[in-house]
Amino acid sequence: MRAAVVTEFGGADVIEVRDWPEPVAGAGQVLVEIELTDLIFVETAIRKGEHGGFFDVKPPYVPGNSFGGTVREVGPDVDEQWVGRRVIGRTVDFGAHAEFGVAAVAELVEVPADLSLETAVAAAGDGFTTLLLEQLSPDLQGKEVLITAAAGGMGVLLVQLAHKAGAHVVGAARGRAKLDLVKAQGADVVVDYSVDGWQKLVLEATNNEGVDVAFEGAGGELGAAAFSTVKDGDWFSAHGAPSGGFARYDPAEAERRGITVKGIQDLRIDNLETTITGADVLHRVSQGDLIPVIDRTFALDQLGEAHTAIETRSLLGKALIRIR
Repeated sequence: MRAAVVTEFGGADVIEVRDWPEPVAGAGQVLVEIELTDLIFVETAIRKGEHGGFFDVKPPYVPGNSFGGTVREVGPDVDEQWVGRRVIGRTVDFGAHAEFGVAAVAELVEVPADLSLETAVAAAGDGFTTLLLEQLSPDLQGKEVLITAAAGGMGVLLVQLAHKAGAHVVGAARGRAKLDLVKAQGADVVVDYSVDGWQKLVLEATNNEGVDVAFEGAGGELGAAAFSTVKDGDWFSAHGAPSGGFARYDPAEAERRGITVKGIQDLRIDNLETTITGADVLHRVSQGDLIPVIDRTFALDQLGEAHTAIETRSLLGKALIRIR
């Protein structure tokens, strides 16, 4: 089968499309004919050899995790009725950017007939994390809510969710095109965080009182600036790291000011007791609560180009990869 392969840790040019052994479904698994895959920023960091503490992977490997496609074969103990179903899911140990992938049948979600596969794939990963954040955060109705990286795949979903919950939403992104997109998703105020001292604009948008909730998806110094806008006793999520690491805040200051901080460990599914499922995400999509924005769909041969587009912040919303 054809697969995109990370040949060594490094830049986007280390990705090559090669012939790769077709996987075999084992017990409790299915073999999926993959049509579309998701692409998120953390995959670019893994490709560079970062986040080794979270992801145990060594080149050569086939990257990618979230997919949409059709079940082709089932493992020895799986109901044959799965064959032919259109599904979304996650591959076992990466491997999604390939013509075929293996997934646990227990984690598959059948895509409703009235939902396009593109929409389902675009919403699945970011939508799941968005609903986890909704579950973890305080009630948003009537609150001042800051969302950074608001023009990214998950950022636009968070803006939509906070707007529908009745929050006063301040969306922060970089550049006019992204700010226009964020505004269109329901943000009441948009702020360009490429401007020095942008956090002062956030404070002005909240009558200089600060925000009650911050969904921080940018990381680094941008995250530190976002943290400074949170009121004492309120809530801050440091879940994004595209600026070279998670938000640089002082835990001692957070404790002194009584700010509840949720980090990436709080969003790891293996650390959570959550009732949220992939089916819940697709239901919220069908209800119109989550509407993913797809900027561009790349071919498998363009995966390196897609990585570069994410790293250079040139996308508005999501990037998908079409495998076939």
